[in-house]
Amino acid sequence: MARSMGEGPMPVHPFFIGLGGTLLMAALFTDWMYSENSLMQWANFSAWLITGGLVLALVAAIVLLLEMALRRLGRIRRLDLVLVGAAALLSLVNVFVHTRDAWTSVAPTGITLSLVVTILLLIAGLRGWRVTAIRSVEREDVR
Repeated sequence: MARSMGEGPMPVHPFFIGLGGTLLMAALFTDWMYSENSLMQWANFSAWLITGGLVLALVAAIVLLLEMALRRLGRIRRLDLVLVGAAALLSLVNVFVHTRDAWTSVAPTGITLSLVVTILLLIAGLRGWRVTAIRSVEREDVR
């Protein structure tokens, strides 16, 4: 996508939010597979996917803080921050739910949490995976 002359550098944190979000949304599929066939490995995959998504969410938060410290970002978009933050907190609860034994690790709490997280992240993804606005840079007229 082409940027206009007035935009500053593109933020990096959306990349990590998108990667982590993809792993967290994939956990819904593996939870559903476990609920269909009761093979414990699907529940293990869910726990691994959620853990990986949370690690990438932490990386995204660190990158976001660095970008804010370097003043590369515009204002915080509160709705997007709430969507991504709520998804991360629910995923943290979900990874603890997935540490239970057998069926109770997925049904009904684990799959419900995965569904809610997926819905939140789909909305955040449609809004661009960014929790900040792109910072505008003043153009200097060169004559």
